[in-house]
Amino acid sequence: LAVFEQIIDTTVSRRRERDQGVLSLFDELGDTDEPVFDQRIAIPDLDFDKSVKLKFEKEMLGLYVSDHPLFGVEGILRRRSDCAVSDLLHRDDGGFLSVGGLITGLNRKFTKRGDQMAIFVLEDLQDSIEVTVFSRTMLEHGHKLANDAIVVVRGRLDRRDDVPKLLAQDISVVDVGALGSNPTLRLRLPAGALDERRIERLKAILSEFPGESPVLLDIGDNKVVRLNDEFRVDVDKAVGELRVAFGHDAIVL
Repeated sequence: LAVFEQIIDTTVSRRRERDQGVLSLFDELGDTDEPVFDQRIAIPDLDFDKSVKLKFEKEMLGLYVSDHPLFGVEGILRRRSDCAVSDLLHRDDGGFLSVGGLITGLNRKFTKRGDQMAIFVLEDLQDSIEVTVFSRTMLEHGHKLANDAIVVVRGRLDRRDDVPKLLAQDISVVDVGALGSNPTLRLRLPAGALDERRIERLKAILSEFPGESPVLLDIGDNKVVRLNDEFRVDVDKAVGELRVAFGHDAIVL
């Protein structure tokens, strides 16, 4: 693509000369064993950026071939999500939950009242689901919507039809560039709610899933406690148990 116009121009020019009976001196050397002058245009050794290459693959073939935008971010999506897209088939109708993935097929629309809404497909590495963003949510989160954006959508599950859909309430964009290999786990647990039983439960979960991620405990009143390194945790494995024990809002990632 970097030099195709130059290649076409050169080829057309040589073909025109040949049709007119004009031969290049170097054409005659092609039948000898001597080195031949090469008139071909040099093709630079370049490649697209990953995001651009994947976008072209999806536009041309309908799927990603060389890579996938979600490779490498599966962990952060698991930590911020209640379940994978495929698990929604087993969740209760009307329930509120968070699901992470890639925005595709974004279609912005207008209601009869002239308010903007949107419909898109949220896909992870295994499955996909249609997401509807109504006008009230669009006012706050519409600027975040773009094809190929990696997001976490929190909304209400609609299973009235054969195919589940998600009605978005909140949308957060995942900053891929800020992801680290050992992200800090931040727990919001007000001091007044931390009785002995809950403290023991927290220690048990952190001990059950040891890892490399440090744990910060937000106990309210702008006070944050960093737990000892003995309680470093594997966030991917522990986050589900922590949500069950302390609630979805206790996890701050």
